[in-house]
Amino acid sequence: MSQTADVVVLGAGAAGLMAATTAGYTGKKVLLLDHTDKPGKKILMSGGGRCNFTNLNTTPAHFLSSNPNFCISALKRYTPQHFVELVERHGVDFVEKAPGQLFCAGKSKEILNLLLTEADWAGVDLRMKTSINQVATTAESVRLETSAGSIDAGTLIVATGGLSIPTLGATGFGYDLARQLGLNLLPTRAGLVPFTLHPELKERLAPLSGLSAEVEVTCGGHSFAEPLLITHRGLSGPSILQASSYWQPGASVTINWLPGLQVVEELSQLRLTAPKSSLNAWLNDHHAKRLAGLLTEMLQEEFASKKLQLPERLADFSNNQLELVGQFLQEWTFTPAGTEGYRTAEVTLGGVDTQAISSRDFSVKDLPQIRFIGEVLDVTGQLGGFNFQWAWASGVAAGQDL
Repeated sequence: MSQTADVVVLGAGAAGLMAATTAGYTGKKVLLLDHTDKPGKKILMSGGGRCNFTNLNTTPAHFLSSNPNFCISALKRYTPQHFVELVERHGVDFVEKAPGQLFCAGKSKEILNLLLTEADWAGVDLRMKTSINQVATTAESVRLETSAGSIDAGTLIVATGGLSIPTLGATGFGYDLARQLGLNLLPTRAGLVPFTLHPELKERLAPLSGLSAEVEVTCGGHSFAEPLLITHRGLSGPSILQASSYWQPGASVTINWLPGLQVVEELSQLRLTAPKSSLNAWLNDHHAKRLAGLLTEMLQEEFASKKLQLPERLADFSNNQLELVGQFLQEWTFTPAGTEGYRTAEVTLGGVDTQAISSRDFSVKDLPQIRFIGEVLDVTGQLGGFNFQWAWASGVAAGQDL
């Protein structure tokens, strides 16, 4: 026997919960389906278990897309302040860790509970462990064949996410459905993901595993002045994760180990005031001893490659040698071996081409009864709460005007 609903939402993550709730509050009969056993798994693990649920400084410039104007309308209509008001109404305490980045003062579960409570109040029928076997469109509706039987719906909202972190249930279902519907898909790849290193550099950095440093990382014309973390597999930390979204295989990445410093000018001054001090001692003032030692070691090799010897004392550095030091420390370049891939990636870049999607209600232009939202679309935020804001904004846009 076939079931009926005004709206079926696929995917009980951030975008899906927001869309289902919004639709429910308009008086529609809403079914929210997910193939996993628990809703909001990525919400629970996000932000180190604290959920960076929005960024007060959200602008379209914080998103990657082949159609950069697409996100403007939804982000304007549902702003970070709208979600903050929702958080405050539910009495969830939050903190601003970095400028604009809002996290739960407690655990991520508080945001998930907020969303589930709202969905319940809106009358949403949430069904987990429900897989979709087939989706067929009629002139004005959609029929789904599921593990729980047939469902006829007036509108289908696809909020199935990307390929990131498959252990939490990520699949390519949304992309497969888009292909079935004849939509264009842009190539997908892992974003906000650690870099892996070629064996020689990996072995060299391995003893520093667990060490972090304030740096500026540049890749693909974008720079991020945030912490870097050396791991036993390669490089991670916010600056690296940000850069990874702009990286293409084979491209180089540049690290400024001393952002905000005028290295040559500072060393020139120190050469006058403390001529007997060493470069390594100066680096120790700016970085952990082990990292300072490695940078000094690599500088020695850089000098040797130019048939020079790294002087012991600052007094013995020529102006040209100080320039060489400054360039090396502030423009250190390497080529990643790759990334850790979808296994640890926070987001999936690429996806459903937004050229065929309405920026007002996220419906497919030739199939208005189907809407795509969230990460399944070719819209990806930078690190810092932007992807959640996209989930909220796209969910609200798709859940209205049904």
